Amino acid sequence: MRRSVITTLLIILLASCLLWANVWQRQQAQFREGHAGEQRGDVMVALTGYESAIRMYLPFSATVERSAQRIWALGEAAEQRRDVEQALAAYRSLRSAFYATRWLIQPGADWIGRCDTKIALLAPLRKGNRP
Repeated sequence: MRRSVITTLLIILLASCLLWANVWQRQQAQFREGHAGEQRGDVMVALTGYESAIRMYLPFSATVERSAQRIWALGEAAEQRRDVEQALAAYRSLRSAFYATRWLIQPGADWIGRCDTKIALLAPLRKGNRP
């Protein structure tokens, strides 16, 4: 009985480690995809890659924070170019990435709040909303 309990616990531990490693590897691949898109000037590919990296949430992962910072920077760059649609796409992408993640607490709550503020300011400026 004792041996089977230990074996079961070891299997659970090994499976958990393999799952974590798989998610981490996929998160890194998505971040690299976002970075490559950003380097090519393909903002939508960059947003998709960074957003996917966030959605593959691992607690305490620096990649999640770096991805969020990159999306925010893309949104601010779009604002500086007066590209409201692209800025809104960036902020909505960042917000939805964190809303899609679950853990013991809501990850990225501060990012969500910052995005809500930006979206509220930019949404009225969309082309379809102008008089």
